[in-house]
Amino acid sequence: MTSVFIGGSRAVSRLNSMITAKFDELIAKECLVFVGDANGADKAVQQHFAKRGYEHVVVYRMHECRNNVGHWPTKEVPSTSSRRDFAYYAAKDHAMAEDAKCGIMLWDGKSKGTLNNIQQLITSGKKTLVYLSTERAFHKIGSEQEFDALLQRCDPHAVDRAQREIKSKLPEQLPLHAPGA
Repeated sequence: MTSVFIGGSRAVSRLNSMITAKFDELIAKECLVFVGDANGADKAVQQHFAKRGYEHVVVYRMHECRNNVGHWPTKEVPSTSSRRDFAYYAAKDHAMAEDAKCGIMLWDGKSKGTLNNIQQLITSGKKTLVYLSTERAFHKIGSEQEFDALLQRCDPHAVDRAQREIKSKLPEQLPLHAPGA
């Protein structure tokens, strides 16, 4: 069973027919879906799979589960951080990226968490399908070059700001590529 990490920006909280069609393809293929418990994209994704009555979902969480719409099994991820900050929740996303074979990310072109997830998947050699909400289009990302091309489609100031925040909050992260680098 192929495992897919689905994540996205909190700003992407509504799923259009293009996105739900991709998720329905996962259901048809009986993929195992890993999703987080945050509001926004995570909750919207959960709502879609719950509405379809899909059972092959695992909700990744930290200490407490914030959202589990379908009452699926959960996986608690330990954190070395006691503060509920970016690093705390990034540990959960890192676990999903490690456990999954591939990813689907719903990105607004600004979210540092989603950008970090895309980067983790790509640097781990895992193909990622990125829905860029500003274009209402999917982009297949399987290499650093394709990732760089995606970043060039985004607001360079927003990407640079997100990358600086990731680096300051997760200094052990692998370096991110700047658009055009």
